[in-house]
Amino acid sequence: MATIISVGAIPLPGVRRAAHNRRMPATAKPQTAATDPRRDPRVDAYIERAAEFAQPLLRKLRDGVHAAHPGITEAIKWGMPHFMYGGRILAGMAAFKAHATFGFWQGEEVAGTAKAGEAMGQFGRLTGPKDLPSAAQLKALVRQATALVDAGAPPRSNRRAAEPKPAAVPPDFFREALARHPAARAHFEAFAPSQQREYVEWLAEAKQAATRERRLAQALEWLAEGKRRNWKYENC
Repeated sequence: MATIISVGAIPLPGVRRAAHNRRMPATAKPQTAATDPRRDPRVDAYIERAAEFAQPLLRKLRDGVHAAHPGITEAIKWGMPHFMYGGRILAGMAAFKAHATFGFWQGEEVAGTAKAGEAMGQFGRLTGPKDLPSAAQLKALVRQATALVDAGAPPRSNRRAAEPKPAAVPPDFFREALARHPAARAHFEAFAPSQQREYVEWLAEAKQAATRERRLAQALEWLAEGKRRNWKYENC
């Protein structure tokens, strides 16, 4: 009786050799703090915790920034990755549930705008590779940003300049009372606008007539003595 041999179970020498010699395409591993001393391991961890869509975006931005200048390092500030140069913040990136962001600290000088739309940074909401700047564009912007630091450009302030408030306008009843009390009026007019505003707002906040009269009497007494509205707390 003939024996049936399963060809599929017997390795064919020619096929085996071909499979053995075939080279698999190499997969580039992302650079991390373990392979690049300029990188912060906390940024590695941040990217790993980010949403899946954001991880390749953050890695590409990170690689592009470092490729543009060898003197850039990393740090975590306000819980988000930042790129440092010359001891100053150069740029930062962040990942959220549905988008990522990237921006330069001196965005107006580097990219011509402080932010794009409602998202942080100069590139708006980053949701996919199409939203990223090209490698050449990113390189040019990074070099422009480092050049500003090298030139000694003043760092950006996080605080916006406060808009001056209009001068306090005493209500009629307060102005009439001051006219009858020269000492209180003299001290009130000598106070700085912010100190005058404290009295004016305190009196204007009174909803009931009785409360207003009580506060007015107290204000005139304190003003006659040259006291500010919150004098009780000045030495606390």
